[in-house]
Amino acid sequence: MTRRYNFCAGPASLPEPVLEIARDDMLDWHGTGLSLMEMSHRSPEVVGIVEHAEQTLRELLGIPDEYAVLFLQGGASTQFSAVPLNLLGDKGSADYANTGQWSKKAIAEGQRYCDVNVVASSQDTNFCTIPAQSDWTLGDDPAYLHYTPNETIGGVEFSWVPQTGVPIVADMSSTILSRPIRVEDFGVIYAGAQKNIGPAGLTLVIVRRDLFGSAHTLCPAMLNWQVAADNDSMYNTPPTFALYLADLVFSWVKDQGGLSAMETVNRRKAQKLYAAIDISSFYANPVELSSRSLMNIPFILADSNLDKLFLQESEAAGLLNLKGHRSVGGMRASLYNAVSEVAVDALVAFMQEFEQRNA
Repeated sequence: MTRRYNFCAGPASLPEPVLEIARDDMLDWHGTGLSLMEMSHRSPEVVGIVEHAEQTLRELLGIPDEYAVLFLQGGASTQFSAVPLNLLGDKGSADYANTGQWSKKAIAEGQRYCDVNVVASSQDTNFCTIPAQSDWTLGDDPAYLHYTPNETIGGVEFSWVPQTGVPIVADMSSTILSRPIRVEDFGVIYAGAQKNIGPAGLTLVIVRRDLFGSAHTLCPAMLNWQVAADNDSMYNTPPTFALYLADLVFSWVKDQGGLSAMETVNRRKAQKLYAAIDISSFYANPVELSSRSLMNIPFILADSNLDKLFLQESEAAGLLNLKGHRSVGGMRASLYNAVSEVAVDALVAFMQEFEQRNA
């Protein structure tokens, strides 16, 4: 079978070596006579996989012991509610930065539980910039500051971590594992799995343990981080197969040389595609240079009447899921860890050939 190149924003590409291992394990995991999907989450085999996944993730990200690692369900969108329910305590407000569609969703959910102070917004630029922190208006006594380091839809990204005296909460769904980070800069990091971690159905939450104990009395047990931590992420049946694949992905990232090596490759991939866009009058990227994302690169054609043809021909060429989000239009290529440089080279070559024929 010839595999095609998947530029989807999520669910996204998975490393082929990981898929090959999963294929070989599907019917009989390590001689047990069972598929892993059939095993009890309380079995030594599954517990061992979860423990190994956490150990490898801690090594990759340099996660200190004072942080809990939680493997949950419900996607990053469920954490839009879990964040205020776990962190507000006796505070009545929280700060949020509005830099794109996912920020907006987090803000809307946060407003169900507290007064949300929007410290800055780039909506007036159609979310094509990241407002400088010198222009932010921080709240008087917020419980936390929430921001989205990378906006998957708009293709904008922070190149810095906000500085404030309250816990920083970051939705890292589309950047986690793409480069090294300093976990100590954050109170909470959360991420949906379906970009750089594994298949959809798993959510990662990394939370500083001293933030436990502030959950609202009405916080459901399934959203309470301390309940999850006290039960080793097994308060209920976890998504065992997604955890198994995540464990394989963590090991694959380690085998590639870790996060510094991943960053080197990811920057090279992004530079290739941005260069192809910038030297052309046929394609354009709307994002301010200093705010461009490494992971999600939107681009538009000079003649939008050619969009449909571009998508048809790119798919025929084995380049999948390049259609931009409906709120933005145009095209978008997501260059997550498992998207190879060969895939990016193929996309660039197709774009140049398409331009020659249609400019």
